Amino acid sequence: MSPFRVFQNGASMFQGLVERARKTVRGSADDIGWLQRVQSLPPTEDGTARFLEILDSVRNKEHKLPDSLVYLLIPGLFSNHGPLYFVKTKAYFSKMGLVCHIAKIHSESSVSKNAREIKDYIEEIYWGSRKRVLLLGHSKGGVDAAAALSLYWPQLKDKVAGLALAQSPYGGSPVASDILRDGQLGDYVMLRKLMEILVSKVLKGDLQALEDLTYERRKEFLSRHPLPPEVPIVSFHTEASITPSVLTALSHVAHVELPIAGDGNPARIPVVMPLSAAMAACSQLLVARYGEKSDGLVTRKDAEVPGSLAVRPERKLDHAWMVYSSMREEAGDEADTSQVCEALLSLLVEVAQKRRHEMAMKDE
Repeated sequence: MSPFRVFQNGASMFQGLVERARKTVRGSADDIGWLQRVQSLPPTEDGTARFLEILDSVRNKEHKLPDSLVYLLIPGLFSNHGPLYFVKTKAYFSKMGLVCHIAKIHSESSVSKNAREIKDYIEEIYWGSRKRVLLLGHSKGGVDAAAALSLYWPQLKDKVAGLALAQSPYGGSPVASDILRDGQLGDYVMLRKLMEILVSKVLKGDLQALEDLTYERRKEFLSRHPLPPEVPIVSFHTEASITPSVLTALSHVAHVELPIAGDGNPARIPVVMPLSAAMAACSQLLVARYGEKSDGLVTRKDAEVPGSLAVRPERKLDHAWMVYSSMREEAGDEADTSQVCEALLSLLVEVAQKRRHEMAMKDE
């Protein structure tokens, strides 16, 4: 019996190694786009054409966002370390006479913690202004905002007018999953350990913030806390450019002030990073490994919320473009980030009006 047990144990170990190797090779291939395969969920509707019409009007200085709403911008991961995150867009809205806030949440916290903070933000804004709040969340900020509506809808249903998710991993992220899940690339190149040190030690955050974006966590959360079907939703997702010119682009992510300058005033020095190059590299990796288009971090399929109006522009925009302005001047024939945000929220207002009309007709 002893040789048999040795053989049995050896066979079991070999089978375990084979399964682990298979899991590593498959990676997130079976998970990408899983929401679109759940037949019980409502389908998305393509709103790209209408979005482009609104965007063209915005660029012609036709602004239709009502001042009867308050606009809340919800940033994603690492926003606490990027002081320019959404600042340009907030100033743009303020110049139009609109009340706009940026949610000052600890972006490296868990989805449930940020959902609670966003809920408190919404209630504070509503009770202070008596105006409903229109939300726009970028990246994990969209996931956090959606979680707030899922968890606290009875308290928020009369205070929220709708939610736009921009490049948000609503279904999960293959990048987060491949780094953090057991048996994935993170096990072999120490990425998981490095990410844990970066988030927990350097940024003083919670690694659960990233874990909450893995496919397992998103499936678990959405099965228990789906979005209320009456919430007006717009999903916006893009594809990163992988052209050679992208590799030389620099993004202005912050600035530092030097105490001494020739005129006696502090000198402001821009802090730049090659974010576009990093997004292009990640995008190429996801295409090579999974054959999936992405903005560098989030695949197009995983960014669409079931039942939402989906905006799928052909223009190449990476994940960092939505919040960090390039050091290069934007081409004159292209909309900037603030105009895109205005067009998304204008489209969301139309979706909300249509939803209210449908509900009124149903009640009658």
